[in-house]
Amino acid sequence: MGNLGFTEIMVILLVVLLLFGAKRLPEVGASIGKGIREFKRSITDTQDAIMSNEEQRGNLPPRQADAAQPAPPVGEPKRLSQ
Repeated sequence: MGNLGFTEIMVILLVVLLLFGAKRLPEVGASIGKGIREFKRSITDTQDAIMSNEEQRGNLPPRQADAAQPAPPVGEPKRLSQ
């Protein structure tokens, strides 16, 4: 697909104007802008949380191996409550 030219953009704007009307167009634009801002904010918050998680992991001592716990007997089923 190619790039959108001036005429294609004008046709799209005309269709949007006919669908929503001149009075609702600013409301639609504002709601789209709010949605984009909220999406960007959530992406940034997620990236910050991931980065802070990785920094916290670097400060923790190395994790003990799970092999230090005794293995359950092979012949018996695992009990849920003891």
